[in-house]
Amino acid sequence: MKRFISAILFPLILSGCFQQIAINSIGGILDNGFEVLNEEQDLELAEKGIASNLKLLESLLKSDPDNKRFLLLATIGYSSYALGFVEDTNVERARMFYLRGKEYGLRILSRNTKFAKALDQNFEVFNTALATFSKSDVPALFWTAIAWGSHISWSLTDPAALADLPKVESMMKHVLQRDSTFFHGGAHFFLGTLYGSRSKILGGDSIASRRHFESCLNINKGKFLMTYVYYARSYAVQIQNRELFESCLTTVDSTSIDVLPEGRLSNAIAKKKAKLLRDKIDQLF
Repeated sequence: MKRFISAILFPLILSGCFQQIAINSIGGILDNGFEVLNEEQDLELAEKGIASNLKLLESLLKSDPDNKRFLLLATIGYSSYALGFVEDTNVERARMFYLRGKEYGLRILSRNTKFAKALDQNFEVFNTALATFSKSDVPALFWTAIAWGSHISWSLTDPAALADLPKVESMMKHVLQRDSTFFHGGAHFFLGTLYGSRSKILGGDSIASRRHFESCLNINKGKFLMTYVYYARSYAVQIQNRELFESCLTTVDSTSIDVLPEGRLSNAIAKKKAKLLRDKIDQLF
């Protein structure tokens, strides 16, 4: 009887092992795939590549729903796809993708039981839970905050969404404390945009915005061109400095995307966004 049971179970166990090996192998390919896409300069090719990779990721997550690496790639992928290829033409679709990215990110962060319990609690409890994260949690915190914050920025008529903004801000401040250089100074980039996009009565702070953008540029040496786009879009518009606005966009136009080879795609997207922003200059000033 034992031999009979073993004869049945062994192939099933072996099959499960092979499946996990296959999933891990494909995961490695996806890691490399996203890295290659970040180096791509052709926007049409990159858009199609990211979209297909995202659906493959979701298929893998069906088989391995708790895989932290896949969840993080999905968080990064949906946030980046929405920002680079969707939000300028279809806000509702972008909101959907940002929300999806947020949900994948929260699945990683909610492994921290204190954070999971604090998600629906008041700000003080939530902020205390954030202190339990370490530097190794920075990527998940950063990309979840990017997805969540971007969803809020396109949901300004939704009071429930706006109520979560202090939590997102606190998440990014935690990233700043743990690793201010992560993703080209990304926490400074986010906070600079946040404080430069709102009026003073709603929490805007032009001085803080400028300080964060300058810190971001100091970290990435001006090579991450999206910094200039959002410096113009938020801070320069907030203080109505048309000269700074035009200067930032001119820098984007005149700088080669190859200045940051590993971020060629983001720089190509920055150039596209700079053009769209320049077309609105008379509406903004």
